[in-house]
Amino acid sequence: MFSVIPTKFLPNSKNPCWYEEYGGNTTTDPYASNSYALYSKRFRAIFDYLRKVFWNHLYHYRDKHYRLRCLPHFYIIGQPKCGTTDLYDRLRLHPDVRFSAIKEPHWWTRKRFGIIRLRDGFHDRYPVEDYLDLFDLAAHQIQGVLQSEVAKEHGRMNSIIIGEASASTMWDNNAWIFFYDNSSDGEPPFLIQDFIHAFQPNAKLIIMLRDPVERLYSDYLYFASANKSVEDFHEKVAESLQLFESCLLDYSLRACVYNNTLNNAMPVRLQVGLYVVYLLDWLTVFNKDQILVLRLEDHASNVKYTMHMVFQFLDLGPLSEKQEALITKSPASNTRRPEDRSLGPMLPTTKAILRDFYKPFNTKLAQVLLDDAFLWKRT
Repeated sequence: MFSVIPTKFLPNSKNPCWYEEYGGNTTTDPYASNSYALYSKRFRAIFDYLRKVFWNHLYHYRDKHYRLRCLPHFYIIGQPKCGTTDLYDRLRLHPDVRFSAIKEPHWWTRKRFGIIRLRDGFHDRYPVEDYLDLFDLAAHQIQGVLQSEVAKEHGRMNSIIIGEASASTMWDNNAWIFFYDNSSDGEPPFLIQDFIHAFQPNAKLIIMLRDPVERLYSDYLYFASANKSVEDFHEKVAESLQLFESCLLDYSLRACVYNNTLNNAMPVRLQVGLYVVYLLDWLTVFNKDQILVLRLEDHASNVKYTMHMVFQFLDLGPLSEKQEALITKSPASNTRRPEDRSLGPMLPTTKAILRDFYKPFNTKLAQVLLDDAFLWKRT
């Protein structure tokens, strides 16, 4: 990665971009070996389009060809089932925002290690170049701004920024145990944020959270494939709690949270709701003012307010009333599937058990963020 990504980016672009020499010719397919294109049919149409326009977007200088490469300016890093899809869908409507060609690349947490699904074992690793290809569409537009006559004459800066929205980025460090000696008493020596910070110390990070009790139930409804019921959810919660609490008898909290064997054994993803554990680790490498933490409950009740917070955080320009209305009034994305609505709420007993489990973690989270709303006393 260090041989591909430079330490400095273009000074006239708000988004981190750089020019890279391209040695191919007009008959060369720049995406022939891209793992995202090869692995999934869904992505092939995107890459077919990129192939058609690729040569037109090369920068020609002194008999050499250069392509503009970009990383995201900001990351929506978590958490799953907390409204990240809705935030993504609204934010991508902003005229100065672009996203990766694929919504959730999961590159930092999974694909760069060769993980498609952990239970399926390892595949070939996705090189960093494959990840960078996902930002080519946005890079073409940024290059158009940088090469425009207005920019050249008046030194205008590119204001387009790129985002990436993989909800695994905040919490999924399952791969670490396969690549580092277990020399830290079960705790990973390096985390995803260490790698992102090494390349982008100025990156901005957005986190969307939700009452962890409700998040877990939503997670169950989404991922459980058969025999879903409130009773089945209760049994899976009880089994997961037992496994997690047994781990804590022998290991530290962080060791259990990042223990992929334990996480894969638990019938429901209990650990994903331990938000403060992950947040504190991100705060060891990123400054607090680089991280915006939102609550889904606030977003659902006042979309306009939360989107304004995001716009301000990303230092985005003002919108017309029509543009703002489009972003804030469109319907919510990724709501519960019709077949799951008939199940109703979880059992009161299950909710009480989970409330007790998550309470100390919520308390710590509220202290770190200086906001009692993260206690989720009233959601």
